[in-house]
Amino acid sequence: MTRRVWNDVPQPKVDRFAAIVLAESADLAGEILRTIRHDFPRPRLTEDESGEPKSLAGIRHAIEGFVQQLVSGEADPSVPDEVFQEFGRVEGVKGRSLNSLQAVYRLGVRLAWRRFAEIGQQVDIAAPAMYELAESGFKYLDGLVEQSVRGYAEAAARQEGERLRLQRRLIERLLSGHHPDPTQTLGERAARIGWELPASVAVGVLIRPAREAVAPALGRGVLLDMESEQPRVVIPDPDTAGRADHVRRATAGWSGAIGPTVPLAVAVESLRWAETAVRLIETGLLPRGEVQHCTDRVEELLLLPSHELIDAAAARCLTPLNSVGPSQARRLADTLLAWIETSGGAPEVAHRLGIHPQTARYRLRQIRELWGDTLDDPDRRFEMLLVLRSQRLRAEPPAGPEPG
Repeated sequence: MTRRVWNDVPQPKVDRFAAIVLAESADLAGEILRTIRHDFPRPRLTEDESGEPKSLAGIRHAIEGFVQQLVSGEADPSVPDEVFQEFGRVEGVKGRSLNSLQAVYRLGVRLAWRRFAEIGQQVDIAAPAMYELAESGFKYLDGLVEQSVRGYAEAAARQEGERLRLQRRLIERLLSGHHPDPTQTLGERAARIGWELPASVAVGVLIRPAREAVAPALGRGVLLDMESEQPRVVIPDPDTAGRADHVRRATAGWSGAIGPTVPLAVAVESLRWAETAVRLIETGLLPRGEVQHCTDRVEELLLLPSHELIDAAAARCLTPLNSVGPSQARRLADTLLAWIETSGGAPEVAHRLGIHPQTARYRLRQIRELWGDTLDDPDRRFEMLLVLRSQRLRAEPPAGPEPG
């Protein structure tokens, strides 16, 4: 703002105005601080080396700087940045609201302006010039707030960075092994970030949809380590009503897996299942594009990672299929699995496979001829069930090795 009217004020009046303000600046700053303390009670003020409250020095500095720049002809007095950035940093460190700091500034400017108006009248400065002075004062207020916001943001970023560092250390400690007494081994670390130790947790492993993907908005109750190549998530008391839906919405668009709910002391076991599921996702055996819950994928998690054992068992228990061609072997294997799963006869098998009952009877007779009394052994049937289901999950031909 260019103060055209203020510039027409005779210099002696400007000097007299400034002299009175500067002479009273200490008293005015004290009065402003007392009013602020009354209207905005807060803990003990931070003091400088001399024992004087830093806020008192800052208020006085702001008043004197504003007036001195007016006398020097500055069009728009500039804000003493470092002082008010420090105020913002202090508010951020102490966890106070930035809105409360802005309210304090507005109160301070209003009190200062009240005294400025009295002095302007005393010195006989025309009202239009004082109105311009008021406009300049409120612009000065905007500058104070801007500097404090910078300091506040700096402190908030530093605090959040420290919190994330402590959170990562807590996650690493939590997932380092079993904790017979979590309160003793984890309590202090959890308290430092304000995390209340839960009775149970579920641990998740995420696959980034992109290198610079924004972290899921899981909320402060959920621990998240985004520094890992595959981010890890620790969900407290995951069976709490609404918790699963919240996590699902927050992780929309991500791939990954959440392990089963386990006691806090054995969180690492939930992690192991999540890691197993993620490996299956990466190899295409579980779908991408969503965060899987391991408890919904029990069959896959039990059977697919054991493919070497399953293949060895298949070479033994499905040997009779080596005597028929691949197409017939596939049909007989499907029929054998349907028979074991339904524990029924031809009608049940036919319904399961969508074939005619007579076709089912024919295939079952073939199966009985190939396996004989082995089919009457419950342990053998269970082994066949595991092998055939595993091969179905992997979408592989169910037959054993074909003859060379």
